[in-house]
Amino acid sequence: MATLANLERDRLLQLAEEYRDQGYEIFFHPNLEDLPDFLKNYRPDLIVRRGDEAVIIEVKSRRSLSSSSGQYLRNLAESVEQHPGWRFELVITNPEDAEYFPKAESPLQPQEIETRLQVARQLVRQHPESAILYAWSLVEATLRLVVEHEGLSFSKPDPLYLVKQLVTEGVISRDEYQLLMDARSLRNVIAHGFKVTQVTEGSVYSLIDITEQLLKTCCAA
Repeated sequence: MATLANLERDRLLQLAEEYRDQGYEIFFHPNLEDLPDFLKNYRPDLIVRRGDEAVIIEVKSRRSLSSSSGQYLRNLAESVEQHPGWRFELVITNPEDAEYFPKAESPLQPQEIETRLQVARQLVRQHPESAILYAWSLVEATLRLVVEHEGLSFSKPDPLYLVKQLVTEGVISRDEYQLLMDARSLRNVIAHGFKVTQVTEGSVYSLIDITEQLLKTCCAA
């Protein structure tokens, strides 16, 4: 358990540093007086704020999610999503991830991603939550291609790291960065069994559109 606690702590520190680099104010394990009324019953791992935007961040291992913390996180997510300008971000840190990628087959190629994006479009009307899960997997595949195309450092496959790298280098705009961050948060909440109300057809189509734009970037001559 100590190993998992250290893993979660290290990931939390990494996230805080990444958000600080983007101009956010950082609050580690905020005190009761630092929390808005709707969060008084919770003790989030991290809150980051910039202007009118605030993000509640919880870092958990997969093993932690199988315990009683699951209900706590569901309640927290539901409380946060009721307040404009606030969003909930669940970050899963998994010691098995390092074993997964070496076993993966070859990466998706641009034409394969484009074909699958059309499938995601077909899913949107009847199954928007399934569509955003599928579309996000294609976002990750595309981000890896773009980072490689731009000749940037590819030291780890974490999508948050890749998105922050691309906005820092000016490959994607601040608006595109925010859209991807919002979609990533929704994807995480859905993927780990939490209820969300913010998934709209428009939000999924926007995610697919930006993925197609990024794909053109790495396919450009």
